[in-house]
Amino acid sequence: MIEQKSLTLNQICQLTKGRLSGDGETVINRTVRLDEAKPGDISFIAAPKYAKNLENCQATALIVYPEFNVPLTTNLIYVDDPFSSFFMVVQAMTPEMEPLQPGIHPTAIIGDGTTLGKNIAIGPYVIIGKNCKIADNVQIYSGTTILNHVDIGGNTRIYQNVSIREGCVIGERVILHAGAVIGADGFGFRNVNGKIQKIPQLGYVIIEDDVEIGANTCVDRAIFGATRIGKGSKLDNLIQVAHNVVIGENTVIAAQTGIAGSSQLGNGVVIAGQVGIADHIKIGDSAILAAQAGITKDVPPKIVVSGYPAREHFRAKREEAVIRKLPELAKLLSELKKKVAELESTTIKISSNF
Repeated sequence: MIEQKSLTLNQICQLTKGRLSGDGETVINRTVRLDEAKPGDISFIAAPKYAKNLENCQATALIVYPEFNVPLTTNLIYVDDPFSSFFMVVQAMTPEMEPLQPGIHPTAIIGDGTTLGKNIAIGPYVIIGKNCKIADNVQIYSGTTILNHVDIGGNTRIYQNVSIREGCVIGERVILHAGAVIGADGFGFRNVNGKIQKIPQLGYVIIEDDVEIGANTCVDRAIFGATRIGKGSKLDNLIQVAHNVVIGENTVIAAQTGIAGSSQLGNGVVIAGQVGIADHIKIGDSAILAAQAGITKDVPPKIVVSGYPAREHFRAKREEAVIRKLPELAKLLSELKKKVAELESTTIKISSNF
């Protein structure tokens, strides 16, 4: 566990602009989840529904919402947004990861014609191809391979064992986590006289400024032109972005999502885990795709969809509620059929008597 630095409650109040009920000189050593809190720790209560979890609370302090009124002997800090305030405290108490020291490790290999900016750190066994451009303050951790003609913007951090294929463009302040693959060939094949033939993937990948890409995520190069990840977008681990996909700005995508070729995602889209998006789909700005949604047609802006095939979320929930009742409905239908048959039989007997 990462050791955190200590703060007093007065310092935490000043940081969060909160109102303290308790002893301001009390020292806090850790930020933790409520159910893990021990003496010396601080946690938070974001809403009334979580107050029921306080029976065995051992935290020395809690960050709480303004209306919090549960009787406790714990030190309390009242703020408008406990969640955001708590993570301000987490950030303040957690030391930044020690960066690579500037310099080039002797085991690194750098190709001819590659230019390096100022204050660059290149770790062990890094391979950089020919004619690349690496801007100032870039950190490249061990085992990363960067092929020819790659441009990397300033203050970008590339963790262990990342692969960046030829011709790709990485913006400024980008973070690529361990094992990410940028610019591998897209899945392009065609059947020619019964044989599977590869379609050349001649494009590249553009990752714009302030993008973060999770561990073992793959962003494929385009057939022609560019696969593009827009400014400020954040991609989780284990995501597949196929060739010629365009992702807009400030879009967030959770783990195990797969986006098929030539799909276009707008700005501010939110995609939960394990979503599947078919090829050539358009997702409108600020749309929300719920977990495991199967996207088979375009999604308009600013709506929530779920299910497979994906449809408007509340409709999907109503349909699922009906589906859960199918066994009972089937039994009822069977009973109704028997009663109808009995009524028909009775009607026939009565008719025959006349």
